[in-house]
Amino acid sequence: MSDITKIRAAADRLSGHARLTPLLNSPLLDARAGRQIFVKAECLQWTGSFKYRGAWSAVSALTPQVRANGVLAYSSGNHGQGVAFAARQHGISAAVLMPADAPRVKIDNTRAYGAEVILYDRATEDRDAIGAALAQARGLSLIKPYDDEQVIAGQGTIGLEIALQARTAGIRQGQVLTCCGGGGMTAGIALALHADAPGLQARPAEPEGFDDTARSLAAGHILRNDRSAGSLCDAIVTPQPGALTFPILQRLCGPGLVVSDDEALQAMALAFTHLRIVLEPGGAVALAAALFRADVSDQVIVVGSGGNVDPAVFLTALQRFGT
Repeated sequence: MSDITKIRAAADRLSGHARLTPLLNSPLLDARAGRQIFVKAECLQWTGSFKYRGAWSAVSALTPQVRANGVLAYSSGNHGQGVAFAARQHGISAAVLMPADAPRVKIDNTRAYGAEVILYDRATEDRDAIGAALAQARGLSLIKPYDDEQVIAGQGTIGLEIALQARTAGIRQGQVLTCCGGGGMTAGIALALHADAPGLQARPAEPEGFDDTARSLAAGHILRNDRSAGSLCDAIVTPQPGALTFPILQRLCGPGLVVSDDEALQAMALAFTHLRIVLEPGGAVALAAALFRADVSDQVIVVGSGGNVDPAVFLTALQRFGT
């Protein structure tokens, strides 16, 4: 996948389904950061995250005959919710393989959207192997969370919207920071910006200890994380960049950025205080990078990618860093 064609086609299929999420700004947040920050609030998307876009794109791209057999996803929660809701809208079944330690709100919501949830131990079991076996045994179409062309295309529609919204706001140059796991959203946004807003460059942001994309970009080849769990930013904890996504990131993205869990929590509190939006830790790392890293452009757009946070974690962020 190396051009804009699939992204524009996904945008056509998503028309009337995905929400056009706002680009938010607060002068008080700008003053706190020492730079102008615009937040693309994908936490306001259906199912509480950008993942709905890729899910709808992938489900709607299946032929009616194949789609009728149902779909399977593996997910820490946001992709699973997106696939579950998109499947329900298409009137088909969905099974979602989720880690047993995923936030309870994500497990409960995935079930509430109508999916069958199958739990596994992410520290000892291989979700790819389990997913492949389930898909084959049941005749389901596997929709991967990031290494899928139609998923990348759906996430890339965020970049089309950013390009248009940035022009309206008079933003011609700068960086677009993304919360990055396997790189599906980052790759899609990078492709869209390259086509429609070449003055804007995507940069991935990740949590400490799970910065496989930043390290891979610096090394020039894919590197794995040493562990598979242990960060509050569960939404973007992945083993390594995707085989489809990484070449796009190499070609189009700037260097990766890395933030701590505490910085993500602080970004959550500041987003609520100044923008009145709710972000989960993994959905706040791009904002954290814009707030706390010096090597970022003076005018920056960040994607607030998800808001499916357990109440206790959100309360912790407000109690520790709320102002």
